[in-house]
Amino acid sequence: MVRKRGKRKRNSHASKNRGNNFSSIITRYLILIVVALFNLWLFYAIFTPLTVYPVYWILSIFYETTLLARDVILLNRTLPIELIRACIAGAAYYLLLILNLSTPGMKTKTRIKAIVFSFVAFLVINILRIFILSLVALSGSYLFDITHQLFWYALSTVFVVGIWFVEVKLFKIKEIPFYSDIRFLYNQSRKQRVER
Repeated sequence: MVRKRGKRKRNSHASKNRGNNFSSIITRYLILIVVALFNLWLFYAIFTPLTVYPVYWILSIFYETTLLARDVILLNRTLPIELIRACIAGAAYYLLLILNLSTPGMKTKTRIKAIVFSFVAFLVINILRIFILSLVALSGSYLFDITHQLFWYALSTVFVVGIWFVEVKLFKIKEIPFYSDIRFLYNQSRKQRVER
């Protein structure tokens, strides 16, 4: 009788964990879908001012700088720098959110800290990127176009991946995005088939 009771306890504990995992998966992926449905508007609403004003402030230390509009900076009275949506890189923030929310096994507090860390890290890198590109544009260098393309296509992805690896190390993340959830769902479906 004692063994059966212990087995029952174990089974109820396993089903409770299973429920937590299923609800966690549904919640995490539902958040990603909702954010995607808003067409990344939230990222642009938050990170446009958080990008434009620091860039304006840093440039104003070295040059005569005027903020012409919400997203246009006039540098040395001659060079307008327009920070379009691509400059703000909303997709990169969304990719960081995907990596964080598609990784199971993190406590809510740790997950929030990890997301905040990744967003702040990318924001700082992006501000420095725009500052450097502004200097290249101001110098009138023919290298501006190639530097801009290199920063946008290659280095943005490298930055996101680099931030994720730092996060994994810093927050001791042991699970793999997407794969760990798929493996869990596959194992659960196999268990249910065996139980039947």
